[in-house]
Amino acid sequence: MSKSNVETVTNTADRIKLGIAVLIIVAGIVAYSVLEDQPTVARLGAFLASLVIAAIVAWFSEPGRRAIGFARDAQTEVRRVIWPTRQEAIQMTGIVFMFVIAMGLLLWVVDKALGWVIYGLLLGWR
Repeated sequence: MSKSNVETVTNTADRIKLGIAVLIIVAGIVAYSVLEDQPTVARLGAFLASLVIAAIVAWFSEPGRRAIGFARDAQTEVRRVIWPTRQEAIQMTGIVFMFVIAMGLLLWVVDKALGWVIYGLLLGWR
């Protein structure tokens, strides 16, 4: 049995805040649907505004603050990554393509050999 650390929202105020954030997102989706006569920019603006407002409401809850902290830590880790150079990326892509082609050929040969054995030798259909 797994002993993973699953954090749940236990504070009633946090539950209310997250519920309000979800309702705001739902209101944005409804507004997008209701404003079908309006230009697309206005519809998208209403939806994106609901996302921003919901994010602000969620930020004031403990899970929201933990999510912001996680995002900051993730950004710090991304800065620490040593990204491959263009030459390394091209070489690795070429290696992957060659491997895929080789495996495709191998599977094709195995398929044809098994087809010959099953249909030609065992069943005598060819």
